[in-house]
Amino acid sequence: MKILVAEPLAAEGIELLERHHQVDVRLGCSPDELRSIIGDYDALVVRSQVKVDAALIDAGARLVVIGRAGVGVDNVDLEAATRAGITVVNAPTGNTIAAAEHTLALLFALARQIPAADASLRRGEWKRSQFTGVELRGKVLGIVGLGKIGLAVADRARGLEMTVIGADPYVTAEQAALHGVERVDLDELLARADVVTLHVPGGRATRGLIGAEQIARMKRGAFLLNVARGGVVDEAALAEALAAGHLGGAAIDVFEHEPPIDSPLLAAPNTVLTPHLGASTTEAQVAVATEVAAQILDVLDGRPARYAVNAPLLTPETAQAIAPFLPLAEILGRFFAQFNRTGVRTLTLEIAGEPAAFDASPLTAAVLRGLLETATTERVNLINAAALAKARGIIVVERKTPDAGPFASLLTVSGQADGETTTVAGTVALGATTLRTTTLRI
Repeated sequence: MKILVAEPLAAEGIELLERHHQVDVRLGCSPDELRSIIGDYDALVVRSQVKVDAALIDAGARLVVIGRAGVGVDNVDLEAATRAGITVVNAPTGNTIAAAEHTLALLFALARQIPAADASLRRGEWKRSQFTGVELRGKVLGIVGLGKIGLAVADRARGLEMTVIGADPYVTAEQAALHGVERVDLDELLARADVVTLHVPGGRATRGLIGAEQIARMKRGAFLLNVARGGVVDEAALAEALAAGHLGGAAIDVFEHEPPIDSPLLAAPNTVLTPHLGASTTEAQVAVATEVAAQILDVLDGRPARYAVNAPLLTPETAQAIAPFLPLAEILGRFFAQFNRTGVRTLTLEIAGEPAAFDASPLTAAVLRGLLETATTERVNLINAAALAKARGIIVVERKTPDAGPFASLLTVSGQADGETTTVAGTVALGATTLRTTTLRI
């Protein structure tokens, strides 16, 4: 297959892809140029600059997978990709350590005024008294976002003898406590923390998360760090708080517009600014490249990707357990489509026995793929099957039971339309698929 690498990728990632498929590296293409060539490729690899919008996705008639070599997928239109049946993968673990270490580097630089002291010395000055810093030991670090990077920062901050508190609606107090973090809400975090560091994803939910109102709640003299996403912080409000002396300093690695030519932070006092360097280590570049490349190969070979953004996130145990039942589920969908004489409105999948103990969403998607693939000219796969079914007004019901009767496992698909019920059931035994069908007229 053909893979297009549209942004710089570590050689190790490109070499991994080239062992299996044809790889073309085309850097610096304009949006029009990308749209003109993307139709020839089965996979696209980007970082953060190329905007994979609906127009580019529509032009990629052969695209099977889009790989974002990094944590977020802000520059990829997930809705358009899902409608098109394109798997979107990212590399959420490859730059964890790099981003955590950069956060601490910025914190040290801010606490000890290292950039300003360096600039002063290079000007021929020796003004030691102007650069009296603060110690981090005993200070309260507030982490907003307790994902992999946030928790990595927490682990390292505890080694500095800091008190660590964190805010994240998706992390329980027990999970936070495993890393020595006291979970609090955002308002309490802002009021207590000497240092607030942000590690949240970008998007509508977090845009403007820290604005003038939130900054006003912070301690006078506190530090604010952002090594997450531009747009999470209101840059004008932050610059104003720094100029007024309410905040003691800010360290910013990401900006709303990059490069930040007109950002008010460029003229704000007590700042340490870096050009989006959170993931910029040699080790992180290699890890991110190989992580995203391995997933692209998985998808191109018909295997589920570990970090598919627009597909169910399955543990390796779940993926292994349900793998034998995916072909059966798709076959059941095909059989149902053949036996059902009218358009189905409600489709029920009953999962009995062994697979009932696991996440069954891939099985439901496989049934829908089998049902819809002969009824539409659109590409149908596990990524977009549910969306296509919803667009056709099909209501999907999923049921689970540990009792499979005389079988170790049993999948049953049934549906009703115009007074007719169609049921198709099957099981997997010793690697063979067994089917039975019944059509009932009511």
